[in-house]
Amino acid sequence: MRALVLSAAAPIESAPLRLEARATPAPGPREILVRVSACGVCRTDLHIVEGELPSARPSIVPGHQVIGRVERTGSIARRFQPGDRVGIAWLRGTCGACEACRGGRENLCERAEFTGYHADGGFADYAVVSEAFAYAIPPVFGDAEAAPLLCAGIIGYRALKLSEVKAGGRLGIYGFGASAHVTLQVARARGCDVFVCTREESHRALARRLGATWVGGVGDAMPAKMHGAILFAPAGELVPVALRNLERGGTLALAGIYMTAVPPLDYERDLFYERSIRSVTANTRVDGEELLAEAERIPIRPATTTFALEDANRALALLKRGGFAGAGVLLTGEGSRV
Repeated sequence: MRALVLSAAAPIESAPLRLEARATPAPGPREILVRVSACGVCRTDLHIVEGELPSARPSIVPGHQVIGRVERTGSIARRFQPGDRVGIAWLRGTCGACEACRGGRENLCERAEFTGYHADGGFADYAVVSEAFAYAIPPVFGDAEAAPLLCAGIIGYRALKLSEVKAGGRLGIYGFGASAHVTLQVARARGCDVFVCTREESHRALARRLGATWVGGVGDAMPAKMHGAILFAPAGELVPVALRNLERGGTLALAGIYMTAVPPLDYERDLFYERSIRSVTANTRVDGEELLAEAERIPIRPATTTFALEDANRALALLKRGGFAGAGVLLTGEGSRV
């Protein structure tokens, strides 16, 4: 099979992902082998490739927003059958026994493993995953549409939960990439007014098209205080900006796995009146199932820009500089015809 392999972290402009021919992996007893048709490109992939996240393995195949068909099942795997369409997301394994796992917070498991980081991911023709951590994909979505839901969608959904914005409330969004454009659609379906701060004009145009109440730049004054906000941009300097735009009692959710340094906060100006900050750490499988069900009901319509598998370096370079609105998706196999 073909696989894009990262052997050493480097700037994406140097094209560090190398196309290799590898043996197709075999599923373990409780695993499934998935023939990949589409895999989203995520800012987390970029953080891994460029070394902003510490390396977990000497070499890795990135990609954790995987859509494909079950090719083969392990000897005691029974949840899916060959031909079923499934998704593989970032969270791919937990210990199942620690306090976090037993308390419904498996995203905080200290022994959690992640796709495209601890184990090879979906920038390849095939991938394997435990059947317990795979998702059935609603038929309303094509492969390219479904791929961004598996991280951008799930993480945005969890961030929206943690922002505690009620139906009909005001939500502020900072940065408008793949995750934000899905989250906006969920929030709008709940009757929320969504206020978007982002730099790129193409991203602003997409936000307006999806129903944002207000769109502007980071330096622009929001016309109202937010009941909650989500910071998707990995820019720590925006934390005090977002806090100052919160209503009393509002919550700022930080959705990134990586962020630049946060400047000192002024207690009275930035935090007083019970304004709070929550970080978002991965997701639980319940988050994933809830997001897919809500996305099907709405239905969410991800905006995608597609690339051939071998163009992953270019796709990530474009992502880095805001070169496309919405989500980028690599297509391989069946996905190349979607």
